[in-house]
Amino acid sequence: MNPRPRSLVLASGSPYRRELLARLGLAFEVDSPRVDEAPLPGEAPQAMAGRLAVAKALAVAQRHPDSLIIGSDQVAVCDGQVLGKPGTAARAVEQLLALSGREASFHTAVCIHDVPRAQTGLRLVAYAVRFRTLERAAIERYVERERPLDCAGSAKAEGLGIALIESMRGTDPTALHGLPLIALVDLLRESGVEVL
Repeated sequence: MNPRPRSLVLASGSPYRRELLARLGLAFEVDSPRVDEAPLPGEAPQAMAGRLAVAKALAVAQRHPDSLIIGSDQVAVCDGQVLGKPGTAARAVEQLLALSGREASFHTAVCIHDVPRAQTGLRLVAYAVRFRTLERAAIERYVERERPLDCAGSAKAEGLGIALIESMRGTDPTALHGLPLIALVDLLRESGVEVL
């Protein structure tokens, strides 16, 4: 007899992650984790992304005792500077001016926490983005049209932000959008969930 399938819970308030997970065609719930996303002193961007992905999953685990919890986080960095979510149009313009003609690395972590087994699997996926040389007026028009105030690095590559980008390198484009589905499918399979 097969064990009862466990429910999937996405530990995120992000509409982008919700849309990405929905692509897999699996039933899932959403529970916002409310985790402090401040970096720890001296913390590397990759370590920060991994720590926060796990922290988000663990933050909702008690509310879903029979579930598999998906946590994810992304940290963008350029020349050693972590680029958070801008929050305001003025900060988004500043971020994009600083990124003009430069390359940023986006480190996206995804984890699955198996609550009944108290086991956590984690993957980290990096993606590099080189930005075009951008004029302030073009940046301001972009920010006004797309309002990327909740996106690390202030550019939505899945939308109009693609016009700001010269090139991208990586193994999974969904990592850049906030939830690396290739790595997630591997983690789901390891947890006994087949997507197909």
